[in-house]
This record gives sequence, C-alpha cells and structure tokens, in this order.
Amino acid sequence: MAMIETDALTKRYPGVNALDELTVTIEPGIVGLVGVNGAGKSTLIKILLGLVSATAGTASVLGFDVASEGTDLRQRVGYMPEHDCLPLEVSATEFVAHMAQISGLPPAAARERTAETLRHVGLFEERYRQMSGYSTGMKQRVKLAQALVHDPQLILLDEPTNGLDPAGRDEMLELVARTGHTFGINIIMATHLLGEIERVCDGLVLIDAGRLVHQGSVAEFTAATPALDIEVDRDADRLAARLRTAGLTASVDGDHVLVTTDGAAPYDVVRDAVVELGLGLVRMQHRRRTLEQLFGPVGAADAGEAP
Repeated sequence: MAMIETDALTKRYPGVNALDELTVTIEPGIVGLVGVNGAGKSTLIKILLGLVSATAGTASVLGFDVASEGTDLRQRVGYMPEHDCLPLEVSATEFVAHMAQISGLPPAAARERTAETLRHVGLFEERYRQMSGYSTGMKQRVKLAQALVHDPQLILLDEPTNGLDPAGRDEMLELVARTGHTFGINIIMATHLLGEIERVCDGLVLIDAGRLVHQGSVAEFTAATPALDIEVDRDADRLAARLRTAGLTASVDGDHVLVTTDGAAPYDVVRDAVVELGLGLVRMQHRRRTLEQLFGPVGAADAGEAP
C-alpha cells in the first residue's frame, strides 16, 4: 500500500496557488520532499494531516482519506513542525508524555514510551530540565521525540534541521536515518536542501510552484557517470598531462583528475602513470552525479511558504 496518494490536489490562497493539481503516489521508506521555500511543501504536509482543507482534489495517507478520516489518520502519524511550538516552562518529559497521552497511550505507557523516546533522541540525561534552558538543537530533538512517542507508522518532518549548526545538522540527519532504517518507521522529510535528501533518503519528490517536477529513487538520480575520478596526493596537473599523452581526455579538479571514458575504464593506464610519476593514489572511482548538479540550487529562493 502506498504511504501517500494525491489526485489533482489543489490549494488556493488569495493571489497564489500553493498546490496546483498535484498528483503523486509515494511508496514506503524515507522520502525527501524537496523544493524552494514557497514551493508548497508545508501546505502539502498540513493538508495530509487534515490541518488545512484542500480547495480541490483528493489525498489519502496510509489508506485514510484526509478529508473524512483525519482523526483515525493522526493516531498513526507523527508530525514535527518547522516552527517553534514548545511550551518552554515545562520539562521535556512532561511535554512528550502529555503528547503521548493525547495520542491515546495510557499514563503509565506514556511515561515508559517517553523515557525510551528521549533516550533515542539523546535527551535522556536532560529530560527533567525545563525546555527554556534548551539549545536549538535540543528543542529540535524534543520536537522529533513528540512525533515518535506514540510509535506511528509514518512521521512527517518539516525542515527538521532548521536553525541548526553543521554539527547539529549532522546529528539530526543521523537520527532521522536511524529512525527510518533501524526502527522501520516511514518518513516524509520536507527540506529545501538537496544534500540532506542525498544523505538520508531512499526516494525523492521534487515540487515547484505546487506542481510535481521529478520523482524517483535517490540512487537513480545519483548514478555513476562515465567520468573516472582519480584522487592523488599531489601534482594532479602532471598526472593529467601524462594521461593526455596516453591518448586519454583528462581534466583537473583540485587534487582530482577526471578522465572521460567511452568504454572500458583505463585502470591499467592510470596505475602505470601514477607509478611512473611517483605519486600517491588516494582513490579511483567513477564520479557520481549529485542532486545539486541535476536540479540546481533548490534552496536559492527566499520567498516565504504559503500559510
């Protein structure tokens, strides 16, 4: 069964179409929902949760119609919003346990699940502190914990690395990957950063101006190219020149030499050239495409998301 299905899903606000007849089927796994700010990502998530009504079209999540079965749907789905939403005067334990009970867990089970979930997100030692003293990264972890505490089949993450420094971003992405791959929870992760999709997601859905632009597996989009990437410890220019004399097409990119191959890769020629020049070979592999190369700077726009 598909995680999510939409058919001609449309949402109009005065003067703008946030979603424009969006038709997409999303299969289970960790799927990146990507697009520039204002592409319609947050609007789509809110419609899928039953928080916003569509102007036209239909949508279902886990087989539940979002327009008529929202209550049943939300018991099986977790949501991590982009915006700040935490009651800072209480502890993480109090808040997450409260959210667990709202999702239907009895008090004792809610407390037990809260402790397990806060341990999973790395906040077990800090669970009794008021959240007013938490860093941005800790607050993001609490938001993830409350989305997971009731053991949902699917979680919707809206810009989960928002406001984090590089180290915090890495830690959050590792948490997302572990949640999906180790615990088997389906994830839709909305972001405007293609690099994040490439790191943790199995699939990709790219939307622009509320319309579907691309959809497929991340592996499909980042397949190996014909370019052989040779990294040496020094003198890449000398190696490229030597390879050209051997009849190869070679260019230099920093400490890397890129060799265009039409048929069998010239591994023996490269090996012999590296040995002759006395260089150190760090690695040799076919260069892979990146999502940024395929789709351009998705995060370049700075327009706000539709409400």
